[in-house]
Amino acid sequence: MPRFRALLATAAVAGLALPAVALATLTDIGTGVPDAKPSCPDRPCLAVSRTTGYQAKVGTNRGLMTVPKDGRLVSWTVSLGKPGKKQVAFFNDKLGGKSQAQITVLRMGRKLHARVVAQGPLMDLEPYFGQTVEFPLERSIEVKKGYVIAVTVPTWAPALAVNLGGDTSWRAARKKGECEDTQAQTAQEANAVAQFYCLYRTARLVYSARVISTP
Repeated sequence: MPRFRALLATAAVAGLALPAVALATLTDIGTGVPDAKPSCPDRPCLAVSRTTGYQAKVGTNRGLMTVPKDGRLVSWTVSLGKPGKKQVAFFNDKLGGKSQAQITVLRMGRKLHARVVAQGPLMDLEPYFGQTVEFPLERSIEVKKGYVIAVTVPTWAPALAVNLGGDTSWRAARKKGECEDTQAQTAQEANAVAQFYCLYRTARLVYSARVISTP
Protein backbone atom coordinates (compact mmCIF):
# COMPACT_ATOMS: atom_id res chain seq x y z
CA MET A 1 0.00 0.00 0.00
CA PRO A 2 2.75 2.59 0.80
CA ARG A 3 4.40 1.87 -2.56
CA PHE A 4 1.04 2.33 -4.35
CA ARG A 5 0.50 5.68 -2.65
CA ALA A 6 4.00 6.76 -3.61
CA LEU A 7 3.29 5.96 -7.25
CA LEU A 8 0.07 7.98 -7.08
CA ALA A 9 1.93 10.93 -5.59
CA THR A 10 4.57 10.74 -8.30
CA ALA A 11 1.90 10.64 -11.00
CA ALA A 12 0.14 13.65 -9.48
CA VAL A 13 3.36 15.67 -9.41
CA ALA A 14 4.09 14.68 -13.01
CA GLY A 15 0.59 15.79 -13.99
CA LEU A 16 1.17 19.20 -12.47
CA ALA A 17 4.28 19.52 -14.59
CA LEU A 18 2.43 19.03 -17.88
CA PRO A 19 2.14 22.17 -20.06
CA ALA A 20 -1.26 23.82 -20.35
CA VAL A 21 -3.15 22.87 -23.50
CA ALA A 22 -4.22 25.85 -25.62
CA LEU A 23 -7.84 25.73 -26.73
CA ALA A 24 -9.37 27.09 -29.90
CA THR A 25 -11.98 29.81 -29.47
CA LEU A 26 -15.01 30.60 -31.60
CA THR A 27 -15.52 34.24 -32.59
CA ASP A 28 -18.48 35.74 -34.39
CA ILE A 29 -17.13 38.76 -36.25
CA GLY A 30 -19.64 41.51 -36.94
CA THR A 31 -21.94 40.73 -34.03
CA GLY A 32 -22.28 42.31 -30.61
CA VAL A 33 -23.91 45.46 -31.96
CA PRO A 34 -27.62 46.33 -32.23
CA ASP A 35 -29.54 44.41 -34.88
CA ALA A 36 -30.30 46.17 -38.14
CA LYS A 37 -33.08 45.34 -40.58
CA PRO A 38 -32.47 45.31 -44.36
CA SER A 39 -34.49 48.00 -46.11
CA CYS A 40 -36.40 45.90 -48.65
CA PRO A 41 -39.32 45.66 -49.30
CA ASP A 42 -39.87 49.00 -47.53
CA ARG A 43 -39.30 52.17 -49.51
CA PRO A 44 -36.68 53.05 -50.35
CA CYS A 45 -35.75 49.44 -51.16
CA LEU A 46 -31.98 49.77 -51.47
CA ALA A 47 -29.41 47.06 -52.19
CA VAL A 48 -25.66 46.60 -52.10
CA SER A 49 -24.60 46.77 -55.73
CA ARG A 50 -21.62 45.57 -57.77
CA THR A 51 -18.86 46.07 -55.25
CA THR A 52 -16.81 44.66 -52.41
CA GLY A 53 -17.49 46.32 -49.08
CA TYR A 54 -17.01 46.04 -45.34
CA GLN A 55 -18.60 47.65 -42.32
CA ALA A 56 -16.26 50.38 -41.11
CA LYS A 57 -18.04 51.49 -37.96
CA VAL A 58 -21.09 50.91 -35.79
CA GLY A 59 -21.30 53.29 -32.85
CA THR A 60 -17.89 53.45 -31.20
CA ASN A 61 -16.80 50.12 -32.70
CA ARG A 62 -14.35 50.78 -35.54
CA GLY A 63 -12.95 47.25 -35.72
CA LEU A 64 -16.21 45.40 -36.10
CA MET A 65 -15.06 43.26 -39.04
CA THR A 66 -11.40 42.86 -38.02
CA VAL A 67 -10.11 39.37 -37.23
CA PRO A 68 -8.90 39.38 -33.58
CA LYS A 69 -6.72 36.23 -33.74
CA ASP A 70 -5.16 33.92 -36.31
CA GLY A 71 -7.57 31.17 -37.25
CA ARG A 72 -9.87 29.79 -39.90
CA LEU A 73 -13.05 31.30 -41.30
CA VAL A 74 -15.67 28.55 -41.27
CA SER A 75 -18.97 30.23 -42.15
CA TRP A 76 -20.67 33.54 -42.84
CA THR A 77 -24.14 34.91 -42.26
CA VAL A 78 -26.22 37.50 -44.07
CA SER A 79 -29.62 39.03 -43.31
CA LEU A 80 -31.68 39.57 -46.45
CA GLY A 81 -34.66 41.76 -47.14
CA LYS A 82 -37.58 40.49 -49.16
CA PRO A 83 -37.99 42.67 -52.26
CA GLY A 84 -41.16 42.28 -54.29
CA LYS A 85 -41.29 40.80 -57.80
CA LYS A 86 -41.08 44.21 -59.49
CA GLN A 87 -38.16 45.23 -57.28
CA VAL A 88 -36.33 41.97 -58.06
CA ALA A 89 -36.90 42.42 -61.78
CA PHE A 90 -35.62 46.01 -61.60
CA PHE A 91 -32.41 45.05 -59.78
CA ASN A 92 -31.81 42.05 -62.05
CA ASP A 93 -32.16 44.25 -65.11
CA LYS A 94 -30.08 47.19 -63.90
CA LEU A 95 -27.34 45.36 -62.00
CA GLY A 96 -26.35 42.43 -64.15
CA GLY A 97 -28.48 39.51 -63.07
CA LYS A 98 -29.65 37.49 -60.11
CA SER A 99 -28.72 38.34 -56.53
CA GLN A 100 -25.37 36.83 -55.49
CA ALA A 101 -22.66 37.39 -52.89
CA GLN A 102 -19.53 35.81 -51.43
CA ILE A 103 -17.49 36.30 -48.29
CA THR A 104 -14.13 37.99 -48.85
CA VAL A 105 -10.96 38.36 -46.76
CA LEU A 106 -8.91 41.56 -47.04
CA ARG A 107 -5.37 42.40 -45.99
CA MET A 108 -5.34 46.11 -45.34
CA GLY A 109 -2.63 48.39 -46.66
CA ARG A 110 -1.97 52.12 -46.73
CA LYS A 111 -4.34 54.90 -47.73
CA LEU A 112 -7.43 52.67 -47.63
CA HIS A 113 -5.97 50.14 -50.07
CA ALA A 114 -6.52 46.43 -49.48
CA ARG A 115 -5.69 43.16 -51.19
CA VAL A 116 -8.18 40.30 -51.53
CA VAL A 117 -6.36 37.34 -49.99
CA ALA A 118 -9.22 34.83 -50.15
CA GLN A 119 -12.89 34.41 -51.02
CA GLY A 120 -15.61 31.88 -50.41
CA PRO A 121 -17.81 30.50 -53.19
CA LEU A 122 -20.39 32.74 -54.84
CA MET A 123 -23.84 32.08 -53.37
CA ASP A 124 -27.28 32.61 -54.93
CA LEU A 125 -29.31 34.69 -52.48
CA GLU A 126 -32.85 34.80 -53.89
CA PRO A 127 -33.96 31.49 -52.30
CA TYR A 128 -33.25 33.07 -48.90
CA PHE A 129 -34.91 36.48 -49.32
CA GLY A 130 -36.64 37.54 -46.11
CA GLN A 131 -34.36 35.35 -43.97
CA THR A 132 -31.09 35.39 -42.08
CA VAL A 133 -29.02 32.58 -43.57
CA GLU A 134 -25.67 31.07 -42.58
CA PHE A 135 -23.44 29.64 -45.32
CA PRO A 136 -20.91 27.08 -44.02
CA LEU A 137 -17.69 26.91 -46.03
CA GLU A 138 -16.88 23.49 -47.45
CA ARG A 139 -13.24 24.55 -47.27
CA SER A 140 -12.39 26.85 -44.40
CA ILE A 141 -10.24 29.90 -45.10
CA GLU A 142 -7.07 30.76 -43.20
CA VAL A 143 -7.19 34.25 -41.67
CA LYS A 144 -4.62 36.28 -39.79
CA LYS A 145 -5.03 38.75 -36.95
CA GLY A 146 -5.80 42.16 -38.44
CA TYR A 147 -7.41 40.88 -41.65
CA VAL A 148 -10.81 42.39 -42.44
CA ILE A 149 -13.86 40.34 -43.39
CA ALA A 150 -15.76 41.87 -46.29
CA VAL A 151 -18.54 40.81 -48.62
CA THR A 152 -18.39 40.86 -52.42
CA VAL A 153 -21.55 41.44 -54.46
CA PRO A 154 -21.00 41.18 -58.24
CA THR A 155 -24.67 41.93 -58.95
CA TRP A 156 -26.88 43.00 -56.05
CA ALA A 157 -27.93 41.91 -52.58
CA PRO A 158 -30.83 43.16 -50.40
CA ALA A 159 -28.53 43.21 -47.38
CA LEU A 160 -28.38 46.95 -46.69
CA ALA A 161 -29.89 48.64 -43.67
CA VAL A 162 -30.42 52.39 -44.09
CA ASN A 163 -31.48 55.50 -42.17
CA LEU A 164 -29.32 54.58 -39.19
CA GLY A 165 -27.27 56.91 -36.99
CA GLY A 166 -24.45 59.06 -38.26
CA ASP A 167 -22.01 56.87 -36.30
CA THR A 168 -22.70 53.92 -38.64
CA SER A 169 -20.86 53.60 -41.96
CA TRP A 170 -19.45 51.12 -44.48
CA ARG A 171 -16.75 51.31 -47.16
CA ALA A 172 -16.82 50.15 -50.76
CA ALA A 173 -14.05 49.36 -53.25
CA ARG A 174 -14.62 52.56 -55.20
CA LYS A 175 -12.17 55.36 -55.88
CA LYS A 176 -12.50 59.04 -55.10
CA GLY A 177 -15.02 60.66 -57.43
CA GLU A 178 -16.83 57.36 -58.10
CA CYS A 179 -18.90 57.03 -54.94
CA GLU A 180 -22.18 57.95 -56.63
CA ASP A 181 -21.76 55.46 -59.49
CA THR A 182 -23.22 52.39 -57.84
CA GLN A 183 -23.81 50.57 -61.15
CA ALA A 184 -20.15 50.45 -62.18
CA GLN A 185 -18.58 47.03 -61.56
CA THR A 186 -16.12 47.24 -58.65
CA ALA A 187 -16.58 43.76 -57.16
CA GLN A 188 -13.09 42.45 -56.39
CA GLU A 189 -11.60 39.06 -57.23
CA ALA A 190 -8.84 37.05 -55.54
CA ASN A 191 -5.44 38.83 -55.35
CA ALA A 192 -6.93 42.11 -56.57
CA VAL A 193 -5.87 45.36 -54.89
CA ALA A 194 -8.42 48.15 -54.57
CA GLN A 195 -8.86 51.42 -52.75
CA PHE A 196 -11.83 51.46 -50.40
CA TYR A 197 -12.22 55.21 -50.56
CA CYS A 198 -16.01 55.57 -50.57
CA LEU A 199 -17.63 55.81 -47.14
CA TYR A 200 -21.42 55.49 -46.88
CA ARG A 201 -22.82 56.88 -43.66
CA THR A 202 -26.07 55.96 -41.88
CA ALA A 203 -26.06 52.54 -43.57
CA ARG A 204 -24.94 49.05 -42.66
CA LEU A 205 -24.07 45.86 -44.50
CA VAL A 206 -25.95 43.22 -42.53
CA TYR A 207 -23.50 40.31 -42.47
CA SER A 208 -21.16 38.52 -40.07
CA ALA A 209 -18.59 35.72 -40.09
CA ARG A 210 -17.51 32.90 -37.80
CA VAL A 211 -13.83 32.23 -37.11
CA ILE A 212 -12.21 29.42 -35.11
CA SER A 213 -8.89 30.58 -33.68
CA THR A 214 -5.69 28.59 -34.10
CA PRO A 215 -4.83 26.88 -30.77
